[in-house]
Amino acid sequence: MIQKHAELIASKLNINVKQVQNTLNLLDEGATVPFISRYRKEATGSLDEVQIGDIKIQSEKFTEIEDRKKSILASIEKQGKLTDELQKAISASYDLTELEDMYLPFKVKKTTRAAKAREKGLEPLSEILMKQNAGSLESFALKFLNDKVETVEEALSGACDIIAENISENPTVRNAVRYEFDNYAVVYSKLIKGKEEEAEKFKDYFDYSEELKRIPSHRMLAIRRGEAEGFLRVSVLPGNERIVDKIKRMFVKGRSESSEQVAYAIEDSYDRLLEPSVENEFRSLSKEKADKEAIAVFSENLKQLLLASPLGEKRILALDPGFRTGCKMVCLDEHGNVLHNETIYPHAPQNETVMAARKLTNAVNTYKIEALAIGNGTASRETEFFVKNKVRFDRDVQVFVVSENGASIYSASPVAREEFPQYDVTVRGAISIGRRLADPLAELVKIDPKSIGVGQYQHDVDQKELQASLDRVVEYCVNSVGVDLNTAGKYLLNYVSGLGLQLAQNIVDYRNEIGGFKSRTELKKVKRLGEKAFEQCAGFLRISEAKNPLDNSAVHPESYKTVEKMAQDIGIGIKELIGNSALIKQIKPENYISEKIGLPTLRDILSELEKPTRDPRKAAKVFEFSKDVYKPEDLREGMILPGIVTNLTNFGAFVDIGVKQDGLVHISQIKEAFVSNPADVLSLHQQVKVKVVSVDLARKRIGLTMIGV
Repeated sequence: MIQKHAELIASKLNINVKQVQNTLNLLDEGATVPFISRYRKEATGSLDEVQIGDIKIQSEKFTEIEDRKKSILASIEKQGKLTDELQKAISASYDLTELEDMYLPFKVKKTTRAAKAREKGLEPLSEILMKQNAGSLESFALKFLNDKVETVEEALSGACDIIAENISENPTVRNAVRYEFDNYAVVYSKLIKGKEEEAEKFKDYFDYSEELKRIPSHRMLAIRRGEAEGFLRVSVLPGNERIVDKIKRMFVKGRSESSEQVAYAIEDSYDRLLEPSVENEFRSLSKEKADKEAIAVFSENLKQLLLASPLGEKRILALDPGFRTGCKMVCLDEHGNVLHNETIYPHAPQNETVMAARKLTNAVNTYKIEALAIGNGTASRETEFFVKNKVRFDRDVQVFVVSENGASIYSASPVAREEFPQYDVTVRGAISIGRRLADPLAELVKIDPKSIGVGQYQHDVDQKELQASLDRVVEYCVNSVGVDLNTAGKYLLNYVSGLGLQLAQNIVDYRNEIGGFKSRTELKKVKRLGEKAFEQCAGFLRISEAKNPLDNSAVHPESYKTVEKMAQDIGIGIKELIGNSALIKQIKPENYISEKIGLPTLRDILSELEKPTRDPRKAAKVFEFSKDVYKPEDLREGMILPGIVTNLTNFGAFVDIGVKQDGLVHISQIKEAFVSNPADVLSLHQQVKVKVVSVDLARKRIGLTMIGV
């Protein structure tokens, strides 16, 4: 079975069967996607984490299909209708639609018109009609009158109901209808009468139509949301005359009275059974497609957000701005520990500007602050102005504006309460802002990705699929960066390959007990962390002050002896080898090939030795908004402003220009050349220049362009 799945997956993903088979074997053995992509390149032929993830997803789908086949076969067998031919056909199929078509005639249904007609003994009459021989309909029907069927009309109507249902369950017919939907279906949306005012935000779709195969995901999801909220009536339909004629050509023979009855049954079958059924299929398929595209956008945005530039181990003063309630101020050491917190009131109504400046200066000097983080929410621009123009520091302090998205969710969460039970939500929010500047990845993993605000119709898509995709992104980001074993919290360790929340907690408990790990091998002393978990996680964990310098690299412990041999052959120690580019270039990897280690892994080892503990993320850069613009009313068409990309969608990019309301750069305004996907050109948190092209204060819309800027 696994071999068959491997062949199907290889064909679907255009990957060599052996690569797929080896990947499936590793997954079955409990290996994780990050571990396989990083440390088992010989087995997979150097497949990356996306390909390996796709193999895993496809394997799970085929397992679901196998389970469905078992269920279908058991159901048909229970009815005593399972033939050898049908069993072979079902067993050989790996297409869910095809399986459901084969099962449809045997599916237990509510009492249908056809079922009632069969109970009245009219199935033989339907078979006579389908032969479409010449003869009187009345003479055919009279033979089937009884105490349940009193008239010829009733007999013919019941027989036609049976024909209609049989035709609707015919796989060839269903596929013909699907072909028409696939190629010619149109999405129609209409305003529900009397909902004009409530549905204002869906105004574009009050009387709208677009080909199903061309409608973009964001538009499909918007229309479906309008339908779900009770404002729009939506249908997905092709022209039915062509389809009905096609079905008639398949079944209608000649011009007899019986042929007319069959033609009537076909029209009824399409209108009452086929069209609604296949429309539901295509509505579902279009939703799946739109979901997939929206989830892909969300996942890519999340990846960019998690891999945003870290400031690193610096002493940070964080401000969570506010007017009436003041600005929450916290001072953090280089490890993110809270040194001090208080509230300052530089803005109205208190206007304690001098006192606030004095407190800020004292805190910077006392706690040797190196950087200042200001949340980008309410009073952000005013607080930034206050810090840069009303405060004088005795030391060099960089000022950063940091995204607050999700900070309020975190500050009220059980995670925050567990970390900081002694502080209220406002202080926790400020702590999160400061820690985000130091290391966005370590802080953002504590927040449900759906609360971070970088999605597109995130509440409308399949939540299970969304969560699975976002979890894969977080896992990838955490393992691609690596984790400091002695400073990481359990919520960051949770995403390390082979761990999980319980093992992460056990690591933290053991670390607290011994005062810190001195080597990777100490992980084996952690409660319930066995050999398999050690194999999966060790390469992604770093120990900065370890006795063995390889413990602070991405070299896996299983390869330490190979590195030792390399150093020995050159006549130096491992410490001298690490970072020595000239000596590393002298090493010929082919000399160290063994049964377990091949060239791909050896090349990775040499690359890591050359640049150990390299963080794939870029360093954080200071950014400044325009000093002349603070609110939407300050904007004028033609203004050129600095901005930060805050969200990417299929239709464009949202940019923060410092007015508490993001502007939209439509996809057509990103560059003069055609852009198919904004993410191909822009990235989250990228610093850009934009020009204001429109300001609609009433609808809270700001139009921007990057062309000609």
